[in-house]
Amino acid sequence: WCIETCMRLFAFSPKIRNTKKLLAGIRPSQGKRGHRDGLRRMATASKGHKDSRGPESKADMSMHSLAVHAGDTIDKVHRAIVPPITCATSFVVDGLGDGEKGEFAYSRVKNPTRLAYETALADLEGGVYAAATSSGVAAASLAIDLLPSGSHVLVMRGVYGGTHRLFQGVKAVSNGIEFEYIDMTDTETLRGRLRDTTRMVWVETPTNPLLELVDIRKVVETVKRTREDRNGCGGGRTVLVAVDNTFASCFNQKPLDMGADLVMLSTSKYIGGHSDLIGGALVVRDRELAERVNFLSKSVGAIASPFDCFLALRGVKTLALRMERQCANALRVAQFLEGQEKVRDVRYPGLPSHKQHDVCRAQMRTGGAVVTIRLKENTAEMEGESEFSLDSVRRFVSPMRFFVLAESLGGVESMINHSATMSHGGMSREERESVGVFDSTLRLSIGIEDEADLTEDLRRGLAAL
Repeated sequence: WCIETCMRLFAFSPKIRNTKKLLAGIRPSQGKRGHRDGLRRMATASKGHKDSRGPESKADMSMHSLAVHAGDTIDKVHRAIVPPITCATSFVVDGLGDGEKGEFAYSRVKNPTRLAYETALADLEGGVYAAATSSGVAAASLAIDLLPSGSHVLVMRGVYGGTHRLFQGVKAVSNGIEFEYIDMTDTETLRGRLRDTTRMVWVETPTNPLLELVDIRKVVETVKRTREDRNGCGGGRTVLVAVDNTFASCFNQKPLDMGADLVMLSTSKYIGGHSDLIGGALVVRDRELAERVNFLSKSVGAIASPFDCFLALRGVKTLALRMERQCANALRVAQFLEGQEKVRDVRYPGLPSHKQHDVCRAQMRTGGAVVTIRLKENTAEMEGESEFSLDSVRRFVSPMRFFVLAESLGGVESMINHSATMSHGGMSREERESVGVFDSTLRLSIGIEDEADLTEDLRRGLAAL
């Protein structure tokens, strides 16, 4: 106290001012150099924030180890093993010169908690940069904002209803983007639909809720070859390949390693894993693209909150453990449902009966943690869509002890989603049925409960129909 008081009284003296700087410098928690250097070590600059220890240190990690150690998340100032929740809007700077401005200035642009989380996401997906957004839809919106007005975008037919609503109801109107929906399982169809104005190919694999797969490598190769054929080797405009990796997660597949340019995530699902946050992310593998995404992120401002980042980062630590159990449970649930008379159809990429099972085996670690079924009200109905009422869904769900009827997926608890009124509720009946979503379609998000409890739950529900 005495030293500080004397310094305030004699602050006019250059000699004493220098002494004050020296004394401040030996207090690492308060000295400006120690503080700034500590924060700077949390991540690299906004052009691409890979772990400061270098990508080589994590490239050979297994998914289980990477989930725990992804990113640069240890607080370098106080050495806390997890980053603190930094709720500050603004950060004090030491001066107006470039060398006197700290790593952080305003939390919309960059926040310590969000940055720690973003470095983890980038490591997990094999990218150089991640932008954490306020929701998955916000991440999808950010991706489309990369494109100039008048662009043409090819979209996988049967994408999530919220994505369809964003594209058709918002971006087609406000951004002047033309979206065309095609079956990307056929690469010749994809090749034939690429235009001079095509700027993006939007892939969702597995799709929500029908679990159709797209061979990501084939899509990337088709886009690349078509561009080269039409414009000469290396010529022409870039066509970005964006992949919604929400349903698979990085545990099952890494699209950037397969040549995709962008990965979009709804981190509310498997990344968070506990049904207690809303969030999204864009992850990129190219530094130039990273700069553009970073600029858009801070300009648009649809950022994830520090608390949601903290929750998601905590969830990431157990991602591999949760997914291992959930995917194993999903396979057993799918096998059980395949033999049930009151189930018209079972869709699960991990089953040999799935029409794209070979793609699953080549591209994914497992078949995922979602099983989609169509029910029938009586065993005599073998063809066509019956008049399946909401009362039938209620009868199916009401006796269950573990499955809950709810929106979303990816939590540790098992959930049932009635696609026609929930995930695809914004589409007309005709639109839903054109992509294969009927009133009897149910999406099962499989949790970490005991598999015997889950199959017994489903047995009780089927008996009530």
